[in-house]
Amino acid sequence: MKTKESLLYAAIASSLAGFLFGFDTAVISGADKPIQDLWGTSALFHGTFIMSMALWGTVIGALFGSVPCERYGRKSTLIWIGVLYLVSAIGSALAPEPFTFSIFRFIGGLGVGASSVAAPIYISEISPARIRGKMVILYQFMLVLGILIAFLSNYLLAGIGDVAWRIMLGVEAVPAALYLIMVFAIPRSPRWLVLKKHNIEEAKSVLEWMNPDDHVDDQIAAIQASEHAGAEARLFSGKYRFPIILAFLLAFFNQLSGINFVIYYAPRIFEAAGLASSTALLSSVGIGVVNLLFTMLGITLIDKAGRKQLMYIGSIGYITTLAVVSWAFYTGAGGIIVVIFLFGFIASHAIGQGAVIWVFISEIFPNTVRAMGTSLGTGTHWVFAALITVFTLFFMDILGDNPAPLFAFFSFMMVLQLIFVWRMMPETKNKTLEELELELTD
Repeated sequence: MKTKESLLYAAIASSLAGFLFGFDTAVISGADKPIQDLWGTSALFHGTFIMSMALWGTVIGALFGSVPCERYGRKSTLIWIGVLYLVSAIGSALAPEPFTFSIFRFIGGLGVGASSVAAPIYISEISPARIRGKMVILYQFMLVLGILIAFLSNYLLAGIGDVAWRIMLGVEAVPAALYLIMVFAIPRSPRWLVLKKHNIEEAKSVLEWMNPDDHVDDQIAAIQASEHAGAEARLFSGKYRFPIILAFLLAFFNQLSGINFVIYYAPRIFEAAGLASSTALLSSVGIGVVNLLFTMLGITLIDKAGRKQLMYIGSIGYITTLAVVSWAFYTGAGGIIVVIFLFGFIASHAIGQGAVIWVFISEIFPNTVRAMGTSLGTGTHWVFAALITVFTLFFMDILGDNPAPLFAFFSFMMVLQLIFVWRMMPETKNKTLEELELELTD
């Protein structure tokens, strides 16, 4: 296999964890109402156990995903993530009652959370600085592709009868098995090999295989120097205060945009806007298409325009589209306006936060604490995702399926995000991980 092909294969194989992440996140939207009707659950129970149980698993997987990443390596962690996805898909599809269903969804959530730590770290550690953004954003591309395929699958399966929701969930077993086969063939992370196993020879061979144009001995020396620089410092020692704040705020604002609310409850939102049930499902497919197209644009721009410029574009788009959707619901202006501006909201997310978050969080922490720091950032992301998934359905029930106040709140939070990007967020493009360590730590 040629070098460029080797790097691309490793990035694609590991980023397939993102495809499963996206599929698992979105597929539940098609099973949402059928499950509630079948088991007669209340809005609060349904939001807490059926819809958000996977997210609570994701929180645990994200917060503790650094442990296997550090102890057993990025590759081994990615393999076990595939096992979790496979078990969850089969178990959720066959679940006889809501509590068993919730347990298997929780298991899948563990895979989602751990993948949001392990895959971006792995890709960032095997990629040259000049194309690191493009390589890591493959994870986000696969994520949105998974969302699109889930929405499309839900739409195509919706009319086949009472077992449709079970097939929707069970289909995930196929890409989970493919991912497991592919990820066995990727090499181990060279930075993990140096810092945790002190296996210099294997690390050199991986770097030469992946990045032969770079000076391998200089890379090894820089990695070893970063180990000595961070040897005495723990994540919360104060030395890494700035990257911790950056990771927390970026993840916090990601979910306070309302993105998971829209992804999880897209059919409900479109029905609340006056669309028929089948049209609402088809509009959800449109969300997936827009997400994919603008993520591809983000891939093109992230190493050219940079992370900060994409966040400016996304923030302004968020503020505008969310405000218009809130106004449309408040005034009853019509479903078509809601559809158009929710598509605009998804486009803003895909080119902004969606493109940036996994890249940025995986590169701002030094080698010695990268796994723990990434766990902190992704854990923050998933805590707020779970809270929003639980409480937005509850508030929609109270508001009588008129989510105008929710969209107004999300728009206001994106004004705060714009201020964060302007005042605090650094640019990280075209810098090695070791250069960023020197720049961002005290």
